[in-house]
Amino acid sequence: MFHFTTLPPLSLYIHIPWCVRKCPYCDFNSHQIRGDIPENDYVAALLADLEQDLPRVWGRIVRSIFIGGGTPSVLSPEAIYNLLSGIRARLSVTADAEITLEANPGTVDSARFQGFREAGINRLSLGIQSFNDTALQRLGRIHGRIEAILTSEAALQAGFNNINLDLMFGLPTQTVDAALEDLRTAIAFQPSHLSWYQLTIEPNTRFYHQPPRLPDDDLVWEIQTAGQTYLAEQGYPQYEISAYAKPGYWCQHNLNYWKFGDYLGIGAGAHGKISDAALGTITRLSKQPHPHAYLQSAHSTAVIANCTTLTVEQVSLEFMMNALRLFEGFTNQELTENTGLSMARIEKPVLEACARGWLVKEFLPDSTEKEFLAVQRIRATDTGMRFLNDVLDLFV
Repeated sequence: MFHFTTLPPLSLYIHIPWCVRKCPYCDFNSHQIRGDIPENDYVAALLADLEQDLPRVWGRIVRSIFIGGGTPSVLSPEAIYNLLSGIRARLSVTADAEITLEANPGTVDSARFQGFREAGINRLSLGIQSFNDTALQRLGRIHGRIEAILTSEAALQAGFNNINLDLMFGLPTQTVDAALEDLRTAIAFQPSHLSWYQLTIEPNTRFYHQPPRLPDDDLVWEIQTAGQTYLAEQGYPQYEISAYAKPGYWCQHNLNYWKFGDYLGIGAGAHGKISDAALGTITRLSKQPHPHAYLQSAHSTAVIANCTTLTVEQVSLEFMMNALRLFEGFTNQELTENTGLSMARIEKPVLEACARGWLVKEFLPDSTEKEFLAVQRIRATDTGMRFLNDVLDLFV
């Protein structure tokens, strides 16, 4: 079905499902801590889960690891060390692999950060959300402005030079000035990366059933454009819908997602996507979502909650959904290598989107024959990026 000349890059995602408190806007698979975290049992379960996935990726090298949640920083540095050591004993991981840990203010200090760094973490993603006390209270966060500042300082003091600060905009009653003040405070720490994204109301959250009053669309657009301009002026050009970074500090793990690379997913509710060149298939898997069920099943095949073989139509749409989030778009080679499909598969909707001014095709400077298959890169225009859902409708 899919014809791979080479397999996509491979990453590893690890899900830690516990949080100190469930935020009212969060629809991730996270569970409030009640009592002690069974971290030793959970690390053992993660490694058992990984061992069952190994036959799917024999001989392949992991290029990035992302420990997300939940709040992974509730685990001890010793647990993280044991986890990463167990992974390296079972998988080939590149020496320069990006290894990210998500951490939230209120769960870490300088000593803990130092322990995570010694355990093998080389990139932190700090869930700040805002530096405004009122905004943080309305978001149900366990930290305030002071904790957010102290956590950012502690990460730097621990020696991390690759730090992402996670911020939201479009918050209840937020103004343009308040949003820019959040960004100014963040930039003062000179992080290598910023994730700055709009608060959205998702089903199965407290905000969905008790929605707060959010800024209207015009104000949100004003906030977004002002923030984009400010971040670019400060040396943080936007490279993806919600990602801004100093040159050389794009998030390699997320980049693999956006380019439709492969990834193993271990942990409660973790998702994975694996290509098989011999069978010509792309399979998506998910693990048991509840921590208790996961711990009970991790040492058996029952840990897999769902396993689906993707169709050509699904892959075409998913590739476009991810790749067009990137401001640089994608190349012929990336499409073919990461999906096993030819450019001809998406020719018709791409040409239609180009005709509407939503996509643009770029050629090599010395290209003289501008046929469709000679295209080197396809990316969304500014209009296409703003109305990306309309663009993707063409690929459904």
